[in-house]
Amino acid sequence: MVDKSEKFNWLVRVGYFSRAIMYAVLGLIALTSAQQIAQGTSGIFQAIENYPAGTAILWIMVVGLTAYALFRFCSPLFDIENNGSDAKGWGKRIGHLGSGIGHLALAYSAYKFASSDAGDSSSSQGGGAQEAAAGVLSVDFGGVVIGLLGIAFGVTAIFQAKKAITGDFMNRISSRAPSATRWLGGAGFLARAVVYAVIALSLIKAGFASGGSDQIKTLGDAVASLAGEGFVFTLTAIGLLLFGLFSLVLARYRIIPDLGDNGRVPAFRA
Repeated sequence: MVDKSEKFNWLVRVGYFSRAIMYAVLGLIALTSAQQIAQGTSGIFQAIENYPAGTAILWIMVVGLTAYALFRFCSPLFDIENNGSDAKGWGKRIGHLGSGIGHLALAYSAYKFASSDAGDSSSSQGGGAQEAAAGVLSVDFGGVVIGLLGIAFGVTAIFQAKKAITGDFMNRISSRAPSATRWLGGAGFLARAVVYAVIALSLIKAGFASGGSDQIKTLGDAVASLAGEGFVFTLTAIGLLLFGLFSLVLARYRIIPDLGDNGRVPAFRA
């Protein structure tokens, strides 16, 4: 069952803080360094590693991104966000599942850079996701699993865009949050919708169209693939930078749900 202590609460907040660092760095790299963004996700962690105390920051991100992924897994398992079990509710919960898997993969990438084998060529080139996908594709029905994961990311992309337009994400943010939170979140969620759609398409192609694991795009790879799209790339990069700032606000003001006494219905703390 879910840890309902304050330790879990703070771990999730560290997760939002880690996400803030990652998206802010990704947005900055996309806007300022064409060579580094071409490295995909590895370029993000390479840049962080080169910062002062970069290795310590990476270890914080390992813990934080893992905690955030586990928090997202609580949605399909326990409906911790109280989305319900109708078609709409399950759509959101499946989207959270895709987000959890994606952030767990990012936590592993951060671990590879933070650990002693950070200089290994395979980890520095971001091949871990492709290697893992190749292993899944090699087993029976592996393509179906990858394809379904792509659909989950596609569902996530749709809900990211919906959040940006409706602003319903503000329902789970404290009223004490800065007034600019709505606009930071709106721009950030739109940018994430674009990136998640690219990732979803790559997974669906690899899973259902036998595209091969080398076509699968991670977060950084998806942004890099937009580099030739002109203003779309620039707006996405700015949006991701703003999403980093938005995640920093969430680290402080997000209302973290807790499971109720019956083990399923969450109670939101004010």
